[in-house]
Amino acid sequence: MKVCLVTGASSGIGLATALDLLGAGYVVYGAARRVERMDVVRAAGGHVVPTDLRDPDDLDRLVETVVAEQGRIDVLVSNAGTVLHGAVEDVPLGTAREYLDLNLLAPARLAQLVLPHMRAQGSGTIVNVSSVAGEIAMPLGGWYYAAKHGLEALSDTLRMEVGHFGIDVVIIQPGIIRTEFGDHAADQLREFSGEGAYQDMAGVMAGRMGSGPDQQGSEATVVAEVVRQAIEADRPETRYAVGLMAEDLLRLGRTLPDRAFDEMILRSVR
Repeated sequence: MKVCLVTGASSGIGLATALDLLGAGYVVYGAARRVERMDVVRAAGGHVVPTDLRDPDDLDRLVETVVAEQGRIDVLVSNAGTVLHGAVEDVPLGTAREYLDLNLLAPARLAQLVLPHMRAQGSGTIVNVSSVAGEIAMPLGGWYYAAKHGLEALSDTLRMEVGHFGIDVVIIQPGIIRTEFGDHAADQLREFSGEGAYQDMAGVMAGRMGSGPDQQGSEATVVAEVVRQAIEADRPETRYAVGLMAEDLLRLGRTLPDRAFDEMILRSVR
């Protein structure tokens, strides 16, 4: 049985992925700060490791725990992260640095920590959960898009570096998924850009975000199924687009000229 480490396993895509892999018979370690929200992972037979991914010591301890208890690590699913919305001009750089630490540097450090073990085994899979935001960008989310673009560039480089060791690197690009992130993004828009030069655009965008029964999007379980598909493939795709609007948005971003794409997006937020 493959030994899998899933970060951000307390909610959303991470929780759905941990449960899906447990249901498929894998050994699963779930990592997150909100331990109480991983009781369902433990109840399903998983291992729970309280982890603050912004703490380098916690990252070291996390990987050491998995290897000490299982003797190997076959799959890393770097899913943990959050959102940061607000105009580039409005978001303090200190806030942006903290965000990049969690959403870009933590997955990079975890890859550094698991790679020696995967190389020794001659096998392994690193799955980085990105977003359609890894290829496209929209207004008032510059730091979010920067982190996802960076994660995809890092993944592409890593794939070329470690493939000959028998290690696969896979990018997952969810589209619109029903999670709690919409509420956070709306609150951030109001906090950072609710007044001033960008308030009109921020008001429109915040009004369209949020959770609840009317929220559009695919369930997190559809992403979890694709993660497992990538793990089980003999030769996985380098990228998997999944969820509402994922393929459509990526296709538009890849084919439209920049200014035409800009205008299409701006029309939707006016």
